[in-house]
Amino acid sequence: MSPAPARPDPVLLSGGNPQIAKGYGGAPVRAYIEATPGWKQAVVRRLDQLVTQAVPGVARAVKWNSPLYGMGDGTWFLSLHGFDRYVKVAFFNGAELTPPPPVASKQARVRYLHIHEDEVVDEAQVTDWILQASRLPGEKM
Repeated sequence: MSPAPARPDPVLLSGGNPQIAKGYGGAPVRAYIEATPGWKQAVVRRLDQLVTQAVPGVARAVKWNSPLYGMGDGTWFLSLHGFDRYVKVAFFNGAELTPPPPVASKQARVRYLHIHEDEVVDEAQVTDWILQASRLPGEKM
């Protein structure tokens, strides 16, 4: 029996985000997580767990090299994206969350949470934002 062929290293875009083909469902999101380099992999894995536990049946996809989470109606309430120094969690209607996530956007309704290496994340607050965001109208993408 011959050994399995080695999987090529994922292509990383500038900023360190993995390049993942567009796709719908859990498989492309798992591919994104597995391709995420270094400490950011544990962060995106845990964020994916928080979303899927908080919102049973959440729709998942990868578009524009970022995992998206939504309610299955073609709209999305949250995305993840890796950068060299942090993981960006985008809440598409984050300005409506109480309290709003801490980082403003050029887009009035969008708010971000940036998670840096070795940062302690308030998982209860993140889960609350996920739940609130999942109940708001999503963003068509």
